[in-house]
Amino acid sequence: MSDTKKLVLVVACALVDSDNRVLLAQRPEGKSLAGLWEFPGGKVELGETPELALVRELKEELGIDTKVSCLAPLTFASHTYDSFHLLMPLYVCRRYWGTPQPLEAQALKWVRPTKLRDYPMPPADEPLISHLIDLL
Repeated sequence: MSDTKKLVLVVACALVDSDNRVLLAQRPEGKSLAGLWEFPGGKVELGETPELALVRELKEELGIDTKVSCLAPLTFASHTYDSFHLLMPLYVCRRYWGTPQPLEAQALKWVRPTKLRDYPMPPADEPLISHLIDLL
């Protein structure tokens, strides 16, 4: 018997404001890992590229618009959870239109990169912090 798990592709964004702070979203009650803070994003749907999925997710979750050309790939996370393996590219976005709003009842917080470790995150998100500290 093999111990292979389903591969789940999700995409995440380090949304950066003019003050070099990064936006975190808190997972709402009722979702897995509720209460933990994460980078906005979500599942890549069948037929979507990660970049198009991220543009869609930012619109659905935060009500902001951006373009694929405004997304810069930074790094990725590869993490095994109990029932699946998560692959999560992280993009940096500094250019977007609108003000992020919590459209899915999630709390939002702008955080300085050096303070990101003060917020409990899912295991897949934590290793991404050092890349943001180095960048910003």
